[in-house]
Amino acid sequence: MRKNYSGGNASHSKKPQTQSFEVKEPEELMKFLIASLPHKNRNNIKTLLKKKQVRVDGKSITQFNHLLKPGQKVSLDTAPAPIAKQMRGISIVHEDKDLIIVNKNAGLLTMATEKEKRATVYSILSNYVKDENREAKIFIVHRLDRETSGLMMFAKSEEMQELLQESWKHTISERTYLAVIDGKLEQPEGTISSYLFESSVFKVHSTQDPEKGRHAITHYSTAKSNEEYSMLKVNLETGRKNQIRVHLQDLKHPVIGDKKYGSKSNPIGRLGLHAWVLAFEHPITGKKMRFETSVPGSFLKLF
Repeated sequence: MRKNYSGGNASHSKKPQTQSFEVKEPEELMKFLIASLPHKNRNNIKTLLKKKQVRVDGKSITQFNHLLKPGQKVSLDTAPAPIAKQMRGISIVHEDKDLIIVNKNAGLLTMATEKEKRATVYSILSNYVKDENREAKIFIVHRLDRETSGLMMFAKSEEMQELLQESWKHTISERTYLAVIDGKLEQPEGTISSYLFESSVFKVHSTQDPEKGRHAITHYSTAKSNEEYSMLKVNLETGRKNQIRVHLQDLKHPVIGDKKYGSKSNPIGRLGLHAWVLAFEHPITGKKMRFETSVPGSFLKLF
């Protein structure tokens, strides 16, 4: 039984209260919260989500349309989560002692090149960890093209980097992209398989000759479409450079804004490619982790 204390120091020793609710049936988070919190209106609930006060199975969720599953526990913290450090072009989605998951904006390089020395995801995160510990470092696990937005993983030690890269195929359970393409596909879903190689001018080409390149497999399905554009869910079985962009060019429906690989349209002023979902088994704890970002608003406006 919980005791109530009324001494002068009670307010200092009192821990923040948390309300918890069990999910009984599949439902969007907003609808569930409206039903569970009749004393709060929609705007109140949006504020709770924005301040990261809503957790699903212990993970902070900010998306109002997040789909809940039976058996999950939704908890509500009375105190807002600490405001994350603002970093231009990226936001931290998850951090523990071994790794960092970030959501990056389009237009930001993963790391510097000989031609490009401006701020990169790597340099921004390096400065971030050094603020806590001057000896701290981060290590790149995989990359995203400059004009691709979405989820990326970084290791906090060289050992973790090697462990993730060596076990990548077994560790990653889902890596889903959203791709907006020109036109509408004759086959709304399918698989593309070819061999990719890079030319001397750093452009990737596709061939059916196994002697010329590395095998690449891309699975896709159509999520939305109209007469001008389609939005695809794309799952990678292999992770080759520019794989999605080249394979969609193979289908004669390149990613919008991708002049390099055949697109003649650029309705949103950027490449229509977003790393949407990243799910994996934590190589140290063994915990299954899944991260999903919001669909970019510029994508949705086309439909």
